[in-house]
Amino acid sequence: MGLFSKDIKSMDDLFVHTLQDIYYAEKQITKALPKMMEKASNQQLKQGFEKHLKETEGHVQNLEQVFQKMDMQPKGVDCPAIDGIIEESNEIAGEVEDPQVLDAALIAAAQAVEHYEITRYGTLVTWAQELGHNDCADILKRNLAEEKATDEKLTQLAESRVNLSAAAH
Repeated sequence: MGLFSKDIKSMDDLFVHTLQDIYYAEKQITKALPKMMEKASNQQLKQGFEKHLKETEGHVQNLEQVFQKMDMQPKGVDCPAIDGIIEESNEIAGEVEDPQVLDAALIAAAQAVEHYEITRYGTLVTWAQELGHNDCADILKRNLAEEKATDEKLTQLAESRVNLSAAAH
């Protein structure tokens, strides 16, 4: 947080900054998912990415509701963490030629994104509750639950077929 720490003087400031961070992240994810859908060869994985794109668009809308409840304009702040995760997944995907191995790499990349989002939403829910923004916490909990469910579906898909197919190549 080095660059931003001078602007963060209270828990409210920290909450808002983290909200702006995840807002930026969700917007970046809406740009990355169509590319991941395109690269995936496994039909279930493609459908999963497509479903999650719709959910992510909903997450953006939910975050906009949170900003509205706080009497703020929705605004993102650069999030080097999500940029790095997306950049790394693009690099790896660009290096993998075998479609089954690429599907395994795409799942791993998607799970890195999910885990980042889960940590952010978990923190935001706790802080919202502690700061008395229970209406915001309820909205953020919905996003958190969907992120956890997506991570679980990715794990099941990887363990049930994608990783085995990749290992056979």
